[in-house]
Amino acid sequence: MDLRASVFAARSYTPIPLLVAVLIMAEPNLVTFITGGLVVVLGESIRLWAVGYAGSATRTRHVGAPSLITNGPYGRMRNPLYAGNFILSLGLCVMAWAWMPYMIGIFLAAFVIQYGLIVSLEEESLRNTFGEEYDAYARAVPRFLPRLTEYSGGEPAPYDFAAALHSERRTFQSTAAVVVAIAARWYFG
Repeated sequence: MDLRASVFAARSYTPIPLLVAVLIMAEPNLVTFITGGLVVVLGESIRLWAVGYAGSATRTRHVGAPSLITNGPYGRMRNPLYAGNFILSLGLCVMAWAWMPYMIGIFLAAFVIQYGLIVSLEEESLRNTFGEEYDAYARAVPRFLPRLTEYSGGEPAPYDFAAALHSERRTFQSTAAVVVAIAARWYFG
């Protein structure tokens, strides 16, 4: 099996070792907890925006998409869901304040490796599925740094907030569990 496909299939579980290390070494305080919490909310807001357009296709274990989403956050960057993941996870690192500033470097390296592999695989799949439509989109819309104006090509997808909330249940639950663990680590020291 392709390494990229293995990382894609395990993407929900690969952050666990880093998360455990963050929780073990956590040294949160009021400022880091609140600051990190605000960053977590920003990251989850971006995720909700992205999932509201992409739908539950983002939760599958199979690479590919039933349609090419090119509007909403996808009209500004090709990977808003992963940008949201980055910001949310960074917020948890700040919240825990574990082994800083080294943990940020480790987190950044792990993120770049994991999502570099995943994005490479997904782009290959989208290019094979959508051909020139995807190529035109990829030329116009950056991977991670947002455009100032929204891309105007492609068929607009509708936004469904209720579906986004439903799809994000697991993310809400796991994020809440980590926040509670950080708070407990802070309280019980």
